[in-house]
Amino acid sequence: MGQLHGKNALVTGATSGIGLATARRFAAEGAHVFITGRRQEALDAAAASIGDNVTAVRGDVSKLEDLDQLIEAIQAHGGGLDVLMANAGGGGFAPLGAITPEQFAETFDGNVGGTLFTVQKALPVLNDGAAIVLVGSTAATAGTPAFGVYAASKAAIRSFGRTWAAELVGRKIRVNTVIPGPTHTPGVEGLAPTPADTQGLLDTLTSTVPMGRMGQPEEIANVALFLAGDQSSFMTGAEIFVDGGAQQL
Repeated sequence: MGQLHGKNALVTGATSGIGLATARRFAAEGAHVFITGRRQEALDAAAASIGDNVTAVRGDVSKLEDLDQLIEAIQAHGGGLDVLMANAGGGGFAPLGAITPEQFAETFDGNVGGTLFTVQKALPVLNDGAAIVLVGSTAATAGTPAFGVYAASKAAIRSFGRTWAAELVGRKIRVNTVIPGPTHTPGVEGLAPTPADTQGLLDTLTSTVPMGRMGQPEEIANVALFLAGDQSSFMTGAEIFVDGGAQQL
């Protein structure tokens, strides 16, 4: 019997990378997994790779009407929600002098607003004793040049984790944050200005990790599973760095 046997879980932004790896792991551990993504083709492919125990709902977490449709699908399935992993988000490089209002709004609407309103909209379907897993980033504390907007958005996520843990403790809902370091995902590769720059970017990121390599999405998923399940039953408001020592050594 898996660690999430009989439970319902939601993973946003689950069409690739950390989100997809986590959705697969949750399903393998017995959960019925709801997944979201903005592109229908990618969402369908992700659902097919997970198997039978999945419900895919196309949507953008920065759009409240899409979140309403997601919650309606969870309600229709029945049983409420036992695990929520707010993973959807993204960002890009821009030095201070080049940041535009559009870039700022897109990043904060997706990362900060998307996380906030995903959790808020899910409150009526979250079962007492549920687990919420937020996804931060080492960028929030690393001071990476030209990555300020993304870093600030992830710092907000960490703050949400503390506040929401305090607000929801009366319902025995635990809120914890996983903090990935450089992780080899399509999203990270997409930060390179051109395909020819991809390897250089990966090499630069790898050079910041004491363990000498980038993380794999499955390694982040392992920690997300720990925070989602009963093995972390005495943890709330905490953060776990999964970064190969990048912020620790």
